[in-house]
Amino acid sequence: MYKDVFVFIEQRDNLLSKVGIELLGKARELADERKQYVVAVLVGEKVQNYCDTLIKHGADKVVVVEDPILKEYMTEPYTKAVYHIIETYKPEIMLFGATSIGRDLAPRLAARVHTGLTADCTKLEIDPETGLLMMTRPAFGGNLMATILCENHRPQMATVRPGVMESMAKDEKRTGEIFIEEMTFSQEDVNVEIEEVIKTESKKKDITEARILVSAGRGIGGPEGLKPLESFAQVIDAEVSSSRAVVDSDWIAKDRQVGQTGKTVRPEVYFAIGISGAVQHLAGMEESDLIIAVNKDEKAPIFDVADLGIVGDLNEIVPKLTELMEKELAIKEDIE
Repeated sequence: MYKDVFVFIEQRDNLLSKVGIELLGKARELADERKQYVVAVLVGEKVQNYCDTLIKHGADKVVVVEDPILKEYMTEPYTKAVYHIIETYKPEIMLFGATSIGRDLAPRLAARVHTGLTADCTKLEIDPETGLLMMTRPAFGGNLMATILCENHRPQMATVRPGVMESMAKDEKRTGEIFIEEMTFSQEDVNVEIEEVIKTESKKKDITEARILVSAGRGIGGPEGLKPLESFAQVIDAEVSSSRAVVDSDWIAKDRQVGQTGKTVRPEVYFAIGISGAVQHLAGMEESDLIIAVNKDEKAPIFDVADLGIVGDLNEIVPKLTELMEKELAIKEDIE
């Protein structure tokens, strides 16, 4: 019998990825509706010390596979480990982050256990009538939202974009069970060899991690229109992001895109500069704590979701905002 909601907990360099904690929060909601348990799946080398953290963030149980061969992510050993867990515990639902690791691992597991996989989900719900997992994702370039069911095969599997789900607040009183799965790995389980891991350092933070985002839309006019926004972002310690139109025009890198076909963000403050507010973009940022929009079109849809709207020419408003914030910060420094 298939039961419980399992979450693959991603870790890199022995540090937990944020998306795993986010998925535990959603898994907690789904499991409560199904009256089942949340099970975290933790694979790596010397990762048992994270079990308590996972339990306090919503897991009822943690299943751990540890081995030196699992120190760095490699497709075949990780697939073997998680496949063993699926075959042993028979989860009803299995969730992965839609990251480079999740997008590599999840489809291989789906093929191996002969089930379906819905990729890049932005919404997960339980159908109250059938108990099936309703997995919603953008389709046709983000112009349509498709809800997919996996009626006849188990587990029901999905990858979920980082930043979409809200993590559960840490509960220090929660307790749970830890299961250590003993597995044997050999060189036959490795079809590639990692000779060297080269890390690149970037001054730019991942936009899903940023507290403040200054986001550019088509209204900035061209790549030169990014410069005032970058200056503003530097003053307020923010990251620059954008709508799809800016990415499609090659004015900014793809990893800066917010929206259904980009990244989902939840910053404390989101500045929408020259963004009209198409539904595809709103889906990626409408959960921001405070939305401030600047647009010359007073009827732009972005104002429907904005907490504060400024109607006017962004080329005049953004430099004034930058100047104002510079003065405010200078006064603050003098006082301190």
